[in-house]
Amino acid sequence: MPPRIDPSPLEVSIVMPCLNEVETLAICIKKAQAFLKKYSISGEVIIADNGSTDGSVKVAEKLGVKVVHAALKGYGAALREGIDHAEGIYVIMGDSDDSYDFSNLMPFIDKLREGHDLVMGNRFKGGIKKAAMPFLHKYVGNPVLSYIGRLFFKVNIGDFHCGLRAFSRKSYEKMNLKTIGMEFASEMVVKASLLKMSISEVPTTLSPDGRSRPPHLRTFRDGWRHLRFLLMFSPKWLFLVPGLVLLTTSLIGSGLIFIGPLKIGNVGFDIHTLIVLSFVFLVGIQFIFFHVFVKTYRVTSGLLPQGNGLYSFYRIFTLEKGICTGFIVLLLGIVLFVFNFMIWEDTGFSELQPTFFVKKILLSTVPIILGIQIIFYSFILSLISVGSK
Repeated sequence: MPPRIDPSPLEVSIVMPCLNEVETLAICIKKAQAFLKKYSISGEVIIADNGSTDGSVKVAEKLGVKVVHAALKGYGAALREGIDHAEGIYVIMGDSDDSYDFSNLMPFIDKLREGHDLVMGNRFKGGIKKAAMPFLHKYVGNPVLSYIGRLFFKVNIGDFHCGLRAFSRKSYEKMNLKTIGMEFASEMVVKASLLKMSISEVPTTLSPDGRSRPPHLRTFRDGWRHLRFLLMFSPKWLFLVPGLVLLTTSLIGSGLIFIGPLKIGNVGFDIHTLIVLSFVFLVGIQFIFFHVFVKTYRVTSGLLPQGNGLYSFYRIFTLEKGICTGFIVLLLGIVLFVFNFMIWEDTGFSELQPTFFVKKILLSTVPIILGIQIIFYSFILSLISVGSK
């Protein structure tokens, strides 16, 4: 939906995604309505239905709240539909399974009124009641994914995946969220961090949900989706850092072995290790190129804001410069290969000493392969970088 120009008469919109929540929906709506009334807040409750067949929609309509229907399936799709129809200056989102306390939302609103763009609930600070969160989620999944999120995106959030959170509608529009599944929650925090938004955190409680059926969340499937999303949105940690490690290791190791056989303790390193390190070097180069590919694609597709580093890179990089660099490296390899061939010719094409032969061949073949990679990768970068320059 296009950004609204006129200020909204409502301050708060409380959005709840819903998929067959007939057992708990009514109590969640009543708590939210009572909260708005108690604190005299002009607001609304929106139920974002995702194809319920158990009478949830009738319950919501009977309680007089706005009901919108998400055509696409998924947690994120439902929330996006609900938020798009929100009329409040601020939006609070939370699950409709009665695990979150909609009667205690004032800490979120206070933070928003102070000017914060995104306010996250922290269940670990507020309290997780017995049986409210599975063991793996509480002690492995959430802590590990939250740590990865803090490491990758430099955001001081203790509970990356709390479903109860609040944000201003203007901030939400700037985020331009794209995902439709459970990773929607991660995307929101990641985008807010990358856009340098003000993110705050307040304690909140988590209670056992009131449903008799199993939850929609699937531990390993959705955990992997969150991890995959964090990795794909951080090409630095997925590609650049491993690539630099491989590149540095291969260069140092190869340099030492070229000087002479290397021995550490009882283990010796010679030409066989050198062959492996040559492949490691080329893989490291590929990782670094992939980092630029992914980052560029994320920017051009609107999934990531353009950073200064990428902008500076494309101020320098052109297809022509890439092709010229690749041809220079390729030519160097060909010259070295011809030179080595001439040395072999001088021996009457006799059998060469293996150590000498391997070192000379690697010195020529690696630049040839690298030059070809640079030329073709430059074409790919030129193709996908439209809109990044």
